[in-house]
Amino acid sequence: MKILIPTPLRSYTRQKRLVEADGATVGAVLDDLEGQFPGIRFRMVDEHDRMRRHMRLFVNGEQVFDLARALDASDEIAIVQALSGG
Repeated sequence: MKILIPTPLRSYTRQKRLVEADGATVGAVLDDLEGQFPGIRFRMVDEHDRMRRHMRLFVNGEQVFDLARALDASDEIAIVQALSGG
């Protein structure tokens, strides 16, 4: 499936905006990304296996919080890094 990578994580994907990954769940897709691009998963998921507060993940335009969410091969995932400031 197609995964949209945010600019801050493109150093892991060798500057690729779109990458392909496989998995039956969101967590499995993130594991596949980690296998292809070592270090990228830890930037998105903490040591308790939860999405980091500054990361957002969308499946077909719907925000997802559960890494166990089932996926179809035709799903599209967008990873977004939340911005903050003052």
